[in-house]
Amino acid sequence: MGSEGGGSDAWQLETPTAGPRAEENDEGGLETLPRPGGWLLMPPCSATKRDGEPCRISVEPGVEFCWAHDPANREQRQRITSRAGKSKPNKELLAIKKRLSTLADGVLDGSTDKSVGAVASQILNVYLRALEQERKWKELDEIERRISTLEEQARSRGDDRRWR
Repeated sequence: MGSEGGGSDAWQLETPTAGPRAEENDEGGLETLPRPGGWLLMPPCSATKRDGEPCRISVEPGVEFCWAHDPANREQRQRITSRAGKSKPNKELLAIKKRLSTLADGVLDGSTDKSVGAVASQILNVYLRALEQERKWKELDEIERRISTLEEQARSRGDDRRWR
């Protein structure tokens, strides 16, 4: 029962030569992963992406969603995106800085009337204060949420004392 090559592995499926990346199997919507000695069928995530396309990430058999779509990971994803949002400058802030710079250049080179420049900069300053207030509220909300989580963890361990 040997194969022409002299081996006795004629019963195993051939490993694909296309490369290490997985390919989608059109039959049944399962993704096939090359493995030594055959193929492993992995179902795709059941979620739909924001653009309406189905998620194509493979999940373990019996698991419905990938990590990015699993409702159990929602809070952790929010923390990650919250930290990511804090790590880069706010687009609104950058736009206001650019407008203020353009406004100042216009006043200095005479292309913008000084009174128009003064009023416009006052309006932009009010907008900047509103952005700062919004940032403070978001930060306070995050701190309150974290404290609540810590208090719940302490209560679940039997510690009924309130934090001071």
